Amino acid sequence: MTALILPHHGKSPIIHDSAFIADTAVVIGDVEIGADSSIWFGTVVRGDVNVVRIGARTNIQDGVVIHVASRGQGTFIGDDITIGHMALLHACTLESGCFVGMKACLMDGAYVESGAMVAAGALVTPGKRVRRGELWAGTPARPMRGLTTEEIGFFPRSAAQYVELAATYRAP
Repeated sequence: MTALILPHHGKSPIIHDSAFIADTAVVIGDVEIGADSSIWFGTVVRGDVNVVRIGARTNIQDGVVIHVASRGQGTFIGDDITIGHMALLHACTLESGCFVGMKACLMDGAYVESGAMVAAGALVTPGKRVRRGELWAGTPARPMRGLTTEEIGFFPRSAAQYVELAATYRAP
């Protein structure tokens, strides 16, 4: 079995040679995936009516859905980001070095700054900005507290661990 990688309206995904795409992932349309990033099992990345850009060393864990708005913006995901299992990202922006927890939902125009964290299960409503050093949680999400130095320090370690894990799936 191989991942389902499909063109849409003449646009084919561009996936760096070092990226890992799990065999049950689906990547469609105007999508770019950077070096050493990983798209895990059951994830759908759909750039059919707008663009999806995913940077380097970013891990998008099992069951995540990434889509875009046909009117408005695409979805922009930077470098060194962990996106937890079953998150939903729609027409939003994640700066490099942030963290999105499991089952979090980020809606159109949401923006997560570098060094910020969206907690598991949080619902970030349209147009909200999660600022550097903040933890947002709840439904709807709101700032709960500042992040500790240790928490922010975990973000790059998490991304690096997934680069290493993905390499074990590519190895013969």
